[in-house]
Amino acid sequence: MVRGIRTASVLAIATSLAACASSAGAAGSAPQMPPPAAKPSTQAPATPPAATEAGTAAGTETAGAGAVQRVLARMSLEEKVGQLFMPVLHGTTADSASDGNQNAFGAATPARVVAKYHLGGVILFPENIKSVSQVVSLTNGLQKASKGVPLLIGTDQENGLVSRMSALVTDLPGASVVGATRNTGLARKAAAATGAELKALGVNLDFAPVADVNLDPRNPVIGKRAFGDDPARVARMVAASVKGFHDAGVAATAKHFPGHGDTRIDSHTGLPLIKHTKAQWATMDAPPFKAAIGADVDAIMSAHIVMPALDPSGDPATLSKPILTGLLRDRLGFDGVVSTDALNMAGVRKKYDDGEVAVRAVLAGADLLLMPPDFAKAHGAVMAAVKSGRISRQRLDQSVTRLLELRRKRGFLEQAPVASVAAAADVLRSAEHRRLAATIVRASR
Repeated sequence: MVRGIRTASVLAIATSLAACASSAGAAGSAPQMPPPAAKPSTQAPATPPAATEAGTAAGTETAGAGAVQRVLARMSLEEKVGQLFMPVLHGTTADSASDGNQNAFGAATPARVVAKYHLGGVILFPENIKSVSQVVSLTNGLQKASKGVPLLIGTDQENGLVSRMSALVTDLPGASVVGATRNTGLARKAAAATGAELKALGVNLDFAPVADVNLDPRNPVIGKRAFGDDPARVARMVAASVKGFHDAGVAATAKHFPGHGDTRIDSHTGLPLIKHTKAQWATMDAPPFKAAIGADVDAIMSAHIVMPALDPSGDPATLSKPILTGLLRDRLGFDGVVSTDALNMAGVRKKYDDGEVAVRAVLAGADLLLMPPDFAKAHGAVMAAVKSGRISRQRLDQSVTRLLELRRKRGFLEQAPVASVAAAADVLRSAEHRRLAATIVRASR
């Protein structure tokens, strides 16, 4: 159900985005307004401290880009393709053998899978989690197995309904409760606390926060995972959460672009169709993603939803170049990592086989291929597409560069982080974090 917008701030955001939305998948774009004329100066400008700081920042960015290019230059084709993949591995230690790994990857242990395919990342689920010491040993072992660049070790720790690490971390309230506080400071502290606990366990990428606006109260897949039904409030909470994750030194992911909030179909089991017009998308769905980009979010996850106003092809957003490249990158200006939602979900598997899905996701603009259901088929298809030229070497390098840049920004491009059981014991479920959880619950009432 489409709801009206209640705040002037959202209308202002919508106005700025209308031109973006009108050109995504359409023939033509809104005219550009010229910038206002500068006021004449009556005195010679001095060089302010800010200019010096800006110069220092620019120098740091240049040095960082050089480090990324040096790492990229020494990578083989196989290493580059491997960087695009983030599967689920079976087992609770890096060296635990399982038939699941052998059957899916042709290697029995998580460590051997990482080494065989030069994986860019691994995502953790409850099946990988037993205790603090065990997870620390697992993540350290996985990092040791990655001989090229440090692994992205991710999880879905949104808190609330989706909490993969709930057996070990503080029981912080989910997004709907945080949103009800209307307090961006608490949102930032909650994300920082979550990030600190994940980092202590060796997890460096969280697939959070949810940036969807819960426009339909009967939405079966978003619901309380969202900060609310007001786009302006959700935008503020998303931006604060991204900053909180960064405070903890953990990469953040805004999801699910271009917006999964107005549907009653779960993309895990079906393919949702959202009939928002371009103007409605700009007003109701876009503001939180725009806010996340403004907060320098590390990654944005695509949605397995069809939005014909943005791309009339019938392909889900995960496979849509007009949406992932034309809209997200070219119009909204996002230059970070685009992650697919899990590729084992039904919403992305309706039209193409599992190998073709992976190739089309890369061609659409995705950089990180999350949880392909048939890893061998997906990996083989992407490798073949690169060798044939269907995916150009330049396009492959773009994705690998973004994935390396994410690591650089979070401080682990060339040296893998090492988790510590002792350090984790000081952070996990700390008294400070438990007090924060209680404060958020009280503030939400």
